[in-house]
Amino acid sequence: MRYSIAIDGPSGAGKSTIASALAKKLGILHLDTGAMYRAVGLKILRLGIDFSDEETIAQVLKNTDIDIKYECGIQKVYLDGENVDSLIRLHEVSKAASAVSALRCVREKMAQAQRKLAQKYDMVVDGRDIGTYVLPDAKYKFFLTADEEIRAKRRHEELKEKGQLIDYNAVLEDIKKRDYMDSTRAIAPLKKAQDAIVIDSSNMTPSEVVQSMIKYIKERL
Repeated sequence: MRYSIAIDGPSGAGKSTIASALAKKLGILHLDTGAMYRAVGLKILRLGIDFSDEETIAQVLKNTDIDIKYECGIQKVYLDGENVDSLIRLHEVSKAASAVSALRCVREKMAQAQRKLAQKYDMVVDGRDIGTYVLPDAKYKFFLTADEEIRAKRRHEELKEKGQLIDYNAVLEDIKKRDYMDSTRAIAPLKKAQDAIVIDSSNMTPSEVVQSMIKYIKERL
């Protein structure tokens, strides 16, 4: 059985957590595409390049290697040979990822890499534009969402657990800003694919979300 599962949704909806758990249940791999954009954002931050300078960023990308490796089934992200898993989860890198993801040169390069991985492996792929742009032919598509205040609370708790003490209101405003940027960008904006199943996780546990997805998939095997 060939699995091609796309999970899209806004920032803080829990896509990565759900996708990872779903992949584990199905015994396949999980591709967190957001981690790839975070790696690009990290590099641009390190170089001090203005996020609106697409021409310079396009040149930088020509000499940038974003590599995804799976170690014991767990995704690891390498930026120019450096494992950057811990660095790409910093709050400032999240904002940088949102900025660079709006650039055509970045989206095209990342989408190409993501398609190659999806062709090579059975996997659950999560992001903002998987079902609409990266893998429009995916057999199973989900659009995972939740109320923005609940998403902000979840993200705030996640950051606190990682030792990043950021004001809740700042996280909420960042969520709103990212929603706007993601849904209004010119290339591959965040939106529900016509054939995607919407799941509102506002009042659901991660386990309940995963079970609902598995039920849907099994009904259509």
